[in-house]
Amino acid sequence: MKKIFLVLILLGSFACNSQTNRVLTIDVEDANIQVGAARTQEYFPLLSGKNVALCVNHTAMIGNTHLLDTLISAKIKVVKIFAPEHGFRGDAEAGKTISNSVDAKTKVPVVSIYGQNKKPTKEQMQNIDIVVFDIQDVGARFFTYISTLHYIMEAAAENNVKIIVLDRPNPNGYWVDGPVLDTAYRSFVGMHPVPISHGLTVGEYAKLINGEGWLAGKKQCKLTVIQALGYTHFQRYQLPKSPSPNLSSMAAIYLYPTLCLFEGTTMSLGRGTDKPFCVFGHPDFPIGNIYFTPKSIPNVAENPPHLEKKCRGFDLTDYSLAILEGKNLIDIDLIIEVYQSFPNKTQFFTAFFDKLAGNKSLREQIIAGKTASEIRESWKKDLDAFKKIRKKYLLYPDFE
Repeated sequence: MKKIFLVLILLGSFACNSQTNRVLTIDVEDANIQVGAARTQEYFPLLSGKNVALCVNHTAMIGNTHLLDTLISAKIKVVKIFAPEHGFRGDAEAGKTISNSVDAKTKVPVVSIYGQNKKPTKEQMQNIDIVVFDIQDVGARFFTYISTLHYIMEAAAENNVKIIVLDRPNPNGYWVDGPVLDTAYRSFVGMHPVPISHGLTVGEYAKLINGEGWLAGKKQCKLTVIQALGYTHFQRYQLPKSPSPNLSSMAAIYLYPTLCLFEGTTMSLGRGTDKPFCVFGHPDFPIGNIYFTPKSIPNVAENPPHLEKKCRGFDLTDYSLAILEGKNLIDIDLIIEVYQSFPNKTQFFTAFFDKLAGNKSLREQIIAGKTASEIRESWKKDLDAFKKIRKKYLLYPDFE
């Protein structure tokens, strides 16, 4: 039996239909971390008397209060909200078109930038002095909140609008790995020449976009980052809220930089179960110690892969802590072994895989039978170059 699958069995992974969905924990003094949004004394003076737009979702919290409510209580004039993928309330499934609306509580207009347009139009940027960006990211290139950040910054640069990023820790901010994106494969799930796990907070990432001239026409926006206090890149930060409907546990968040690559294959990643991004399987997969059947779940997974089909595979909840978190690497061995075990290899990859990988070579290397070490060696030059660039934009003590 292959080594990864043997480890999974030895770890005693449990069935996906269990009512237990454990959250992995690591000892971190999260109470000592103050997110940028909580440092109101630093940015309230910048907002006073201005027309303010927010690019936020449900994660823009100060304790138990949403940033929007905090600003309105402080008599700050919030004129609109830009809503990213998953919506303002964070309850729309991945890829679902978001519509314009009005926030029921505050009556502030909500403008979708995950619908007809992903970049705010000139008209949508009218009568705005400052955009405040506050969204919890997970540190993976294909998690689209950083693509939304890019377009917000680009629209701001083009319309002479200031940007304030309220920074939050990166739960995967303690490692950097993966192939650096080939810009020929640029898409909304990968806009910049960075590796899959970039090891930056949103604030640091905004500085990177600005500093490297990645906005259209190499423009720079007027950027202010309100840093989080008490955070370092050594820490394993526990998210107080799920950042999206299918990243519902810390196990899923640790696994995401590796497992999201399977979204470009025929495998199920547990969408439509109680453990998305903690399990993988397929109706034809020949091995595994769990079975699960994806169901339709409104606003989470309405039409998941292999809907109502019994899938065989593995539960990676324990594996995420025991293996991936210890290595701090994209687990290419796992992807290779799943591919090699799949009975119909010509149907394994989809066209989406190359967009997620950021190149075509990873797929070609796996098909050609390259080892994980050979594949990793092909990343090294670009990855080392990125690490040097990354250091220019760090705001917090680093792990290296």
